[in-house]
Amino acid sequence: MKKKIFFALLVMACTLGVEGKTCTQIGNVMARKTTSLNGPWNYIVDVQEEGYYDYRMNVTRWGFFQNAKPQRPEDLIEYDFDKAPTMMVPGDWNTQDERLFFYEGTVWLKRSFDWHQTAGRRTLLYFGAANYETHVYVNGQQAGHHVGGFTPFNMDVTDLLKEGENVLIVKVDNKRRTENVPTLIFDWWNYGGITRDVCLIDVAETYIENYSANLVSLPLTSSKKKENKISFSLKLNKPVAGQEIMLSIPELKVKKKFVTDAEGQIVNYQLSIVNSKMTLWSPETPKRYRVEVSMNGETLVDSIGFRTIETRGKQLLLNGKPIFLKGISIHEEKPNGGGRANSTSDAHTLLSWAKELGCNFVRLAHYPHNEYMVREAERMGLMVWSEIPCYWTIAWKNAQTYANAQQQVTDMILRDHNRANIIIWSIANETPHSAERDKFLGNLAQHARSMDSTRLISMAMEVTSASNYKNRLQDNMSKYVDVVSFNQYIGWYRDVNDAAKMVWEIPYDKPVIVSEFGGGAKYGLHGAKNQRWTEEFQENLYKENTAMLDKIDGLAGTTPWILKDFRSPRRVLNGIQDYYNRKGLYSDKGEKKKAFYVLQAWYKGK
Repeated sequence: MKKKIFFALLVMACTLGVEGKTCTQIGNVMARKTTSLNGPWNYIVDVQEEGYYDYRMNVTRWGFFQNAKPQRPEDLIEYDFDKAPTMMVPGDWNTQDERLFFYEGTVWLKRSFDWHQTAGRRTLLYFGAANYETHVYVNGQQAGHHVGGFTPFNMDVTDLLKEGENVLIVKVDNKRRTENVPTLIFDWWNYGGITRDVCLIDVAETYIENYSANLVSLPLTSSKKKENKISFSLKLNKPVAGQEIMLSIPELKVKKKFVTDAEGQIVNYQLSIVNSKMTLWSPETPKRYRVEVSMNGETLVDSIGFRTIETRGKQLLLNGKPIFLKGISIHEEKPNGGGRANSTSDAHTLLSWAKELGCNFVRLAHYPHNEYMVREAERMGLMVWSEIPCYWTIAWKNAQTYANAQQQVTDMILRDHNRANIIIWSIANETPHSAERDKFLGNLAQHARSMDSTRLISMAMEVTSASNYKNRLQDNMSKYVDVVSFNQYIGWYRDVNDAAKMVWEIPYDKPVIVSEFGGGAKYGLHGAKNQRWTEEFQENLYKENTAMLDKIDGLAGTTPWILKDFRSPRRVLNGIQDYYNRKGLYSDKGEKKKAFYVLQAWYKGK
C-alpha cells in the first residue's frame, strides 16, 4: 500500500521573477480583507514594443508605465491612457476587441484607484493570473514581474503607494516563445490579458502567509476508538518566533493554541480527533468543515474537507475504499461560446454539465484553472486532476524553462493544497521520450512530492508501441508517478473503427487512467457512422472505445477529451472546425451530441 503523508508544503518559497525582489504567494485570498480592482481598465495595444522608452531619444521618460502628461503646449507625448478604450478585467482581449482576436503581443492596461495609509498595515497587490509575461508598475515604479499564464502572484506595494489617487499600469505580453511553459505549439487558444481577479489585500506587518490542514490517517479497524489524525502547518510572512496561533474547527470540537518557532512556522503538528463523527469528503458527501485560523485578533476562515487518497496495487482508494474515476477533461473556456472562463457562474455551468454526464471526477486541462473552478468542484463533489502546461515538446535542456515549470508546480500547490477534491497533481501531457525529458520531468515529480505527499502524482503519457491490435505502454516516468495515465486516440487518429479489437499491455502494478480518448463531430451534422465529423461517427467511436476500455486490467478511471468544443487556432477546416476543436461532447453553445449519451450510459454501469 502506498499512503500519502504531508510534510513539507509550507516551507517552500514562491519566488516572483522581479529583479532583486522576491514575494511569496499568499494563501486563501478569499478570506482576507480585499479591495477589488476588477472592472473597466484603459488599454493600449503596443505592437512594436514602444511603451518602454522613447526610441528616438533612447530615454525612458515617456515610457507608457509613467502615464506621462504634457506639461507645456509644445510637449510631445504620443499616448494617453485616459483617451484609450476600456476592456473588462478579468477578461481576455481576444473576445473583447475583434481587432485582437488573433493578436499575440503586448497590451498595456491602466487602472486608477484610491488608497489611504493605515498605521501598522501593509498592502499587497494580487493577480489571480495574467497571460503570459507580466510587468507591473505602481505610480511609475516597477512593482513586480511574473512569468506564467495560469498561476497567481502578489507583491507588497505599500511603499509605492501614496495618499489618494494611485495609478496601476500593467504590461501583459502573450507572445509564444520556445523557452516558455507551454512552448510555441499547443492546441488551445492563447487568450491574452489579465484573465483572473485583481485586488489589493490589507494585511498586518506580520501576517499568516499560508497554512494547511489535511487528514493523514483514518481510524485503525482494530481500534476500539475512532481516531482520525489531522496534520496542521502554518507559515508567517517573516521569521517571527512566539506568535500565538489559534486553530478552531467548531464542529469537531477542536480548539488548539500554537506558538510559532524561530522561523515563524508551525510544522506538521499532528492533531488526534478521537471518537468524533467526522464525515469524510467524498463525491457522495462533499462535507466541508469551517476552519478558523487566528492571530492577533484577525481570523482567516476556510471550508476544508477531510479525506485520504492512496493506491494499493492497481486499486485507487478514496477514504480507504476502491473508487472508479468517472471523469471528463475540461478547458478553461466559457460554457457558451469562447473566451476565458473566470467566474463561479462559468464554473458551475461547466461542472453541472459534467455532473449530468455522470462524472465524479474532472481533469482540469492543461494548466491550473481559476480558483473558482476548483472550489466549486469541491462544493459539488467532483474530484480534480490539476496540471501544469508542460505540453508536448518543452525546451528540456533549458535551465530557465525548468525553473519556470517548477515555479508553476509550486504556485499550483500553494494555492490549492487545502482543497480536498484535488487528488492528483499532474506534471505533463503527451511529452516525447528522451533522456533530457526524463530528467526534467523526474525532477518535477520529486519536487511536487516534496511539497505535498498527501496527493497522487501523475502525467498524461503516450502509447509507445502498437501492432496487430496490441498496444504497449512503456515510459521511464512510470517510476515517478503513483497513477499510470495515458492518452490514446484509437478510432480517430489511428485504427478507425477497430477500437473494440484492441488489447493493452500495461506492465506496471499501479492504477491506470486513460486520460484522453475521443474524436471530433460538429453538432447537428448527421450521416453514416463511418463518415468523419458526423455525430454518428463520434457516437460509434465512443461505443467502440468503451468496449475496449472495459478490457484494460487495472483501469481506475477515464477523462475523455473533452466536455465541450473549445477554440484552437490549429483547427482550420472551414464549415466544420472554424477554429474550434470539435471533440466536445457538448458543442461550443452547450448542445449535447449523441456521444454524450454513450458515455453517460457507460458511467451509469460503473
